[in-house]
Amino acid sequence: MNVNTRFNGIDPRVMLSTLWIFVSACYIYSDVLTTGLVAADAMPPGGVELTQETALAGAMLMTIPFAMIALSRVLKFRANRWANIIAGAILVVVQISTLFIGTQELHYIFFSAIEIATDLFIVWYAWTWINPVGSPNVKNLTD
Repeated sequence: MNVNTRFNGIDPRVMLSTLWIFVSACYIYSDVLTTGLVAADAMPPGGVELTQETALAGAMLMTIPFAMIALSRVLKFRANRWANIIAGAILVVVQISTLFIGTQELHYIFFSAIEIATDLFIVWYAWTWINPVGSPNVKNLTD
């Protein structure tokens, strides 16, 4: 059984794009909850002060899963596969590292576990994605 047929015949591009939508929603909702709790307590999240620089860093990081929603659908096989592996790996490292910055709320730890698991699944799924010979979506196996 290969990765192209084991999920009820779902096109890997559609599967990866859908996973990026799911993990993006988790990131957003976790951040919304954190922002609400911070506003209610008037304290910095996890002991980290929210400055323009940290907001910019967060925006830059969130651009990765948002971009991957579209890129997973439009990139050719080889670029698509590597973009998913690299983006997923970066986000796993970042999310794990945030768990060791300051004190985290329980909801943040919960969402982090889901986000890390989803990002790891994306990396695994892309890593094991085999370009089907003769695929109408791919003109060249080496592109």
